[in-house]
Amino acid sequence: MIRIVKNGLALMLIGVLTLVSCSSDDDNNGPDLEALRLNINGLEDLGENYVYEGWVIVNGSPVSTGVFTVNSEGVLSQTNFEIEETVLDAATTFVLSIEPSVDSDPAPADTKILVGNFSNDNASLTTGIVGDFTDATGSFFLRTPTDETGTNNGNDENGVWFGLPGMPPAAGLKLPNLPDGWVYEGWVVADEGPITTGTFTALDAVDSGNPFSGAEANAGPPVPGEDFFLNAPSGFTFPLDVRGKTVVISVEPSPDNSPAPFTLKPLVGTAGAATAPEVHSLGLNLGSLPTGTATR
Repeated sequence: MIRIVKNGLALMLIGVLTLVSCSSDDDNNGPDLEALRLNINGLEDLGENYVYEGWVIVNGSPVSTGVFTVNSEGVLSQTNFEIEETVLDAATTFVLSIEPSVDSDPAPADTKILVGNFSNDNASLTTGIVGDFTDATGSFFLRTPTDETGTNNGNDENGVWFGLPGMPPAAGLKLPNLPDGWVYEGWVVADEGPITTGTFTALDAVDSGNPFSGAEANAGPPVPGEDFFLNAPSGFTFPLDVRGKTVVISVEPSPDNSPAPFTLKPLVGTAGAATAPEVHSLGLNLGSLPTGTATR
């Protein structure tokens, strides 16, 4: 009787050990993982509706490395991501995109903001996937053609146009063509905050709209810009005197995550006191562009 109990206990112990062994084998059957570490500066908070998503390019196809957010101080919510070792070892490129928070599309969006090719285990990330801004230049002038009926009203300090004054004005911006997912936008930074002059992709044509222009709005020149007379946003007082104000060209995601200027601001200048035909310059602001590294 005692022998039977001992044998029964032995069989139970063998069964338990077998289960443990099988469980351990199952745990070890998963793929080996490797850490991908991101160190990125210059990204901004995208708000509740958008996130950043990393991708590695393997045999020409994108593989997601995971999503993260950025707080108001530019700190990433996550910097280390566990990826299958074979996938990460085969990756040639890292890409960072902006994606909807609720995203039904498994592919990367057009709004790709950073890219870098792996050299050994490191990829230096730049905004080259958006455009090469190293040779960008810009000119603008102060004039208010949209409230005129043939004569100058003497209030040219209330409008800004990105071009060279003439009959008609000529394009005054030298910027790279943007890929799908991005547009340019002009801004005047007033005491009340930044106010848009409109979005555009063509440098020698009217921009997306003229919500603030005068009653003769069809008289606007064939370059991006805006007069500030009508429909002042809350907190602003029109007409807006542009003299002495900071003037900016930004690159915005499309669709846009915010009504404020995006972090990519390649051209910045200051409007002087003189109106047209005086020309004011925009200078490079490459320090505003995000950079970083991806390390495997």
